[in-house]
Amino acid sequence: MTAQKPSLGELTRVFLRIGLLSFGGPAAQIALMHRELVEERDWLNEPEFLRALSFCMLLPGPEAMQLATFAGWRLHGLVGGLIAGTLFVAPGAAIIFGLALAYGVFIDMALVQALFLGVKATVVIIVIEAIHRVARRALKSRGHWVLAGLAFLALFAFGVPFPLVVLAAGLWGALSAGDTPRDLAPPRLHPGRLAATLAVGFGLWWAPVALVALAGQGFLTDLGLFFSKLAVVTFGGAYAVLSYMAQEVVSAYRWVSTEQLMDALGLAETTPGPLILVTAFVAIVAGLNQGSVALAVAGGLMAIWVTFVPCFLWIFAGAPLVDWLEGQPRLRAALSAITAAVVGVILNLSVWFALHVLFAEVGTVEAGPIRMLVPVWTSVQPVAAALSLVAAWLLLGRHLSMLATLAIVTALAGLLHLAGAV
Repeated sequence: MTAQKPSLGELTRVFLRIGLLSFGGPAAQIALMHRELVEERDWLNEPEFLRALSFCMLLPGPEAMQLATFAGWRLHGLVGGLIAGTLFVAPGAAIIFGLALAYGVFIDMALVQALFLGVKATVVIIVIEAIHRVARRALKSRGHWVLAGLAFLALFAFGVPFPLVVLAAGLWGALSAGDTPRDLAPPRLHPGRLAATLAVGFGLWWAPVALVALAGQGFLTDLGLFFSKLAVVTFGGAYAVLSYMAQEVVSAYRWVSTEQLMDALGLAETTPGPLILVTAFVAIVAGLNQGSVALAVAGGLMAIWVTFVPCFLWIFAGAPLVDWLEGQPRLRAALSAITAAVVGVILNLSVWFALHVLFAEVGTVEAGPIRMLVPVWTSVQPVAAALSLVAAWLLLGRHLSMLATLAIVTALAGLLHLAGAV
């Protein structure tokens, strides 16, 4: 049982502070919530927190935001979950809106472009650090290492769709697991309440997509459909789906350019909240590329809605099953396999991102079923490479925080521009 139950006012104040301070990605965000909810306030005990975290890692979507929603639900039911989850996302979403609209106005300025080079050079190292962090947690056996390598090859060399990689990994994990449940707790579930939750949740999720489709807004309909699909396959966090998103929004839909997508990721790294808010930035810039500020605002709202409403749905529908799910070996094995595959997925993103930052030209080599990116070596960008090395030294060598590293490298890029080197 939880040691104490806060008032709604206390819950609101604490989760607003968590939302404002949730920089640094899911690891830092989860650590912040652990300190606030378990260590300092004793609102959740350690086993509750760990069970909730395991459950949230099983779901598609940002696990830290879903953990906040679960904690709010555990403390104050539906209202508490809505408050906690919304406050975790809202500060970052508001900043993303401001940055994306300003980006559309100022991106042609040479100094701003130089500053973005510093941001992107740093993000190359941030993604590499993410690989190391996830690998330490996920690759617990030789089979997991093999699975991560196969996932990377499937994406990088053969162009297998990301959702298929995740599905295959989960199926392999489930089929290779044993059948004996452990410490099984009876599910606290009311079928009628579950049906109502699912009906309301899916209705809210799809209502705006249906409305814009009926209004003949093809661009907004496509945005809603694509980011809804993304919300279902976002296992392992935003890093895991960014290369898939890049392929779709840059190559298939042509909503944004590769450079704009990389700038979006760089700016999303500097804001509080889940990194998957990058979807809102992409949607806003896509709207601006359509020549309309109104479409940009509507697109950003659509992306946020269809990205995060499913997160609330998964929590409110599945939270009563948390204790029971913890004892299911096949589900746990499927999660472990998906998490292992995500290491390969993030490695693919790291290679994709580094190639586009460090080289001005990136080509494609095709041979039978193999289709992979290769850099044009003569187009290497030495300033970007040097900035990435500085970021690696600060982040990995000196162990500075992500925000401090971003600030230093971005400032250095600005100084190099003023000196005429960028």
